[in-house]
Formats: sequence, C-alpha cells, structure tokens
Amino acid sequence: MNAFVKFLKEEDGIGTVEMILILVVLISLVIIFKDQLTDLVNDIFSQITSKSSSIY
Repeated sequence: MNAFVKFLKEEDGIGTVEMILILVVLISLVIIFKDQLTDLVNDIFSQITSKSSSIY
C-alpha cells in the first residue's frame, strides 16, 4: 500500500514547460528546413505516382 501512495504522489513526468519547449524546437526545425522538406515530400509522391502507374 505504501508503494501505491508513493506512485500517486510521484511527480516525475513531462510537464507543460517541457512539452512547450519540445514543440517550439520541432516547429523551428520545420520552419528552417521547410524548402528541403517540401522538395523531399514532392519527390516521394512523384516516385509513388510513377511506380504505381507501372502496376496498373
């Protein structure tokens, strides 16, 4: 029972500040590498389109 009470009072976890910081870093990376990501996604979709046309 004592271990269960300790578990309920434990505060080790991702807090709001940490979550916001992670989101800020991810959004910053997307903004910085937006052109490269767009080119990569367009290339992948064009390859998918060309390969799928050979199936039909």
